[in-house]
Amino acid sequence: MSVLLIEDVTLMTMDRGGRIIPKGAVLADSGEITYVGPAAELPQELSGDVTRIAGRGRVALPGLINAHTHAAMTLFRGYADDLPLQEWLETKIFPIEARLTAEDVYWGTLLACIEMIRSGTTTFADMYFFMDEAARAVEESGIRASLSIGMGSLDGKGDEKLARSAEFCEKWHGAAGGRITTMLGPHAPYTCSRSFLSKVAQRAADLGVGVHIHISETEREVSDSRKQFRMSPVKFVEAGGILQVPVLAAHCVAVSDEDIDILADYKVKVAHNPGSNMKLASGVAPVPKMIESGIKVGLGTDGAASNNNLDMIEEMRLAALLHKVSLRESTAMPARTCLEMATIDGAICLGLEDSIGSIEVGKRADIILMDFDAPHLSPTSTVDLSSHIVYSSCGADVSTVIIDGRVVMDERKIVGIDEEEIMLEVDKRALRLVAGG
Repeated sequence: MSVLLIEDVTLMTMDRGGRIIPKGAVLADSGEITYVGPAAELPQELSGDVTRIAGRGRVALPGLINAHTHAAMTLFRGYADDLPLQEWLETKIFPIEARLTAEDVYWGTLLACIEMIRSGTTTFADMYFFMDEAARAVEESGIRASLSIGMGSLDGKGDEKLARSAEFCEKWHGAAGGRITTMLGPHAPYTCSRSFLSKVAQRAADLGVGVHIHISETEREVSDSRKQFRMSPVKFVEAGGILQVPVLAAHCVAVSDEDIDILADYKVKVAHNPGSNMKLASGVAPVPKMIESGIKVGLGTDGAASNNNLDMIEEMRLAALLHKVSLRESTAMPARTCLEMATIDGAICLGLEDSIGSIEVGKRADIILMDFDAPHLSPTSTVDLSSHIVYSSCGADVSTVIIDGRVVMDERKIVGIDEEEIMLEVDKRALRLVAGG
């Protein structure tokens, strides 16, 4: 892999010091960042095979991290909108998902990958079906992903699903040059028995991987859990032993103070999905309270069927505005906090903080460039750039995307992928699925 140099760019490193470096430079060799600092202080004169990217008028920041989605649900974008969650799932989504094929998932995931790349996402955490085909789409698109097979056990096939998921982890963990990592994905407390969760926890420990699970997405889920098990979903998964291994918990909307204390004690990571939660009227997750309790919270879009896009810049803005109005407190969820949730905290949620999430020497070169030479991002000299990114920018402002040191989008053009072919194929498959064939 050639040497990559980004020069004369404003750097938002998102490192522990929160450094912002005007007229900065980033140097990467074989995908690893070797220099971050002022362009004038580059340690050596470069020659030979060097990919140079001019950064004037651009802001460079770490690639955005989508901490929870179901990528292939791009196939269902716009299908069965404006319904309550349980009705949406039980009467619309579950029946149409039963008609999915492996190739459907491949094409739907490939569409999701290019959509995410276009809006600056370089890593996503996915839980779905036919994940070998999703992994193939990730490998071909050049994006980074944490993948898990969604599992339930109430149909009596839990052991079979767990064995298949373990095989998937062994096959794909560390694949695509390290861009693919894996987790085990028990769907939710209401689709998994306590004994099955215990088996998942043990298998995850054996494999050395984490667990990706939905928890307390709605008040109804919590109410049903208390009626059936006399405990909240958080206590249910604790009783099943899942919290003994690294856990990425999606949603956590309807959690009590006691639940939050449990999540904090076990160092559970939470994926907050404000757009999906608002659209499905699931409620408002107490994210400021979770952060105050020491819980690391990342941001996710959820699937495109319940969002209806995969734009993490929009998700940052939704998170900032939702909690301000919910708490009637304008200082709740500052822009910088939301940007951290989409970068370094997202990396922590996925267990990848040592390699991505900030622009630092030794980390992988997952970097996006945003074009700030635009009326809606002016002026730049008098403001905190975090505010412009969260409150003023949009996914279309991302001009260049670099993943693992490779340019995958150059001046808004996806490299090496036929976008038109993908969209046509997805449209054809979506028509078949919706028609019931």
